[in-house]
Amino acid sequence: MAESSLVSTEQKSANGNGGTRHFLDFEKPLGQLERQIQELESLQQQKQIDYSKELRQLRTNHTSLLRKTYDNLSAWETVQVARHPQRPQLRDYVEMICPEFRELHGDRHFGDDPAIVCGLARLGGQKVILIGHHKGRDTKEKVKCFFGLAHPEGYRKALRCMKLAEKFELPVVTLIDTPGAYPGIGAEERGQAESIARNLMEMSRLRTPILSIVLGEGGSGGALGIGVADRVAMMQFGWYSVISPEACSAILFKDNDSAAQLAESLKLTSDCLKELGVIDSVISEPLGGAHRDPHTAAHNLEQFVAKSLRELKRFKIDNLLERRYEKFRSQGVVAETTRRAAKAAG
Repeated sequence: MAESSLVSTEQKSANGNGGTRHFLDFEKPLGQLERQIQELESLQQQKQIDYSKELRQLRTNHTSLLRKTYDNLSAWETVQVARHPQRPQLRDYVEMICPEFRELHGDRHFGDDPAIVCGLARLGGQKVILIGHHKGRDTKEKVKCFFGLAHPEGYRKALRCMKLAEKFELPVVTLIDTPGAYPGIGAEERGQAESIARNLMEMSRLRTPILSIVLGEGGSGGALGIGVADRVAMMQFGWYSVISPEACSAILFKDNDSAAQLAESLKLTSDCLKELGVIDSVISEPLGGAHRDPHTAAHNLEQFVAKSLRELKRFKIDNLLERRYEKFRSQGVVAETTRRAAKAAG
């Protein structure tokens, strides 16, 4: 879905950077409350009248409504939050939680894909190879990064860096945030499917710990191309699915009108995926989502990475590989009762 269709209103607000805050369709009441708070604060400053009691009540109402709204998000609303234009992206997290980062470029075959960022980093007090999708922040950067849709050279660059991690015995941390792999003719000509399939195979047997986290969107093979790991986690308001709700609606009904309904059926939210065993952990976000308090979200992410890497390093590498293999082989296994067996059971 286009970004403009997700954003219903916008206003100036004190959100930490003094910029424009965007409100999603279901956040309209929150926007009205924030506007009232801002107007009353401005009036208090101009007229030098004490409105602290009124402001305190408005802020209490705002917090209560914010908690009620985000505690009861539908799957489709969660998808919208994951796509929020102010949600922190890979480079934002690098700036907040990586005191050292040295980016590595190129796949040594075709070129450098800006949609996938790779590099040596210090994260959670440990040296790691950090790999992730980057969507871009402004229009120019988004076009350059293809909105986070990676090409084959991006996945080959990621694999090249994973092999470096294996050589120097560094853990790999991948941060997933993509609607999917780039579907263009050039990408297909250069082996899009092959590059993703090779990454799946190589990551399954990479002799170093791997940790994958879905930051926002985790779409199809574009996410899986860097998503085979010993531990797979999601930020609380991310989504992770074999297909986006819009694409699913387009295939089944030839339009996007059923995207909201299909989002529920796809079970793409973090809670559903944790219950199904597709992911291992859910990283909590601050009240109202990561876009409202990026630094707290970054802190939670850093703490989870540090803890998970310490746990993974306790395993012998052969045991780690066996557990990784069994983890993905056991997904999607269901028990079916045949009609005859069900009849015999009464």
